[in-house]
Amino acid sequence: MKARALALAARLLGALTGAAVALSAAGVLVSLALIAWAVVMRYALNRPPAWVDDAVGFLLVGVVMLAAAQVLRRGEHIGVDLLTSRLSPRARAWADAWSALAVLAAALVMVVNGWSTSLFSRQLGIVAEGNVEIPVYWVQLFLPLGGLMMALVALESLARLAAGAPPAEAPHGIKERPE
Repeated sequence: MKARALALAARLLGALTGAAVALSAAGVLVSLALIAWAVVMRYALNRPPAWVDDAVGFLLVGVVMLAAAQVLRRGEHIGVDLLTSRLSPRARAWADAWSALAVLAAALVMVVNGWSTSLFSRQLGIVAEGNVEIPVYWVQLFLPLGGLMMALVALESLARLAAGAPPAEAPHGIKERPE
């Protein structure tokens, strides 16, 4: 029963984080297109669009927050394994559990604070300063969204550790953790 529940959770979380990464990739492509267009407008036609830098900055927030959970799920965040690589499998599992708990705590802070900040900005009607005057809460909502996805990934990781199951997705080219 546990194995089926973990497999279902893995499929659902994989679909969710995969869709978020697809949106993140689209944001990167849109940013690239906007920057290329701005360069052409600036140097070829001497009519630089003033709003592109602001728009790309807003897109960057979405790109990072949408991709973070999938990167975490694949174990591709920057990490220092100088000590953990020398631990026994049991000690490494404890270290992985502490890591997942730390991610869960940070993710919950992002959800709670990001949500309350977004609501506050919406109540006050705060708009971005600069050339793109959009409601700030639109961009701020990426924080609780990304935090929620990271919390789900941390919970999945803790459930897998408790069940003795392997990580959900290993980095590309790596089949399992070294023992």
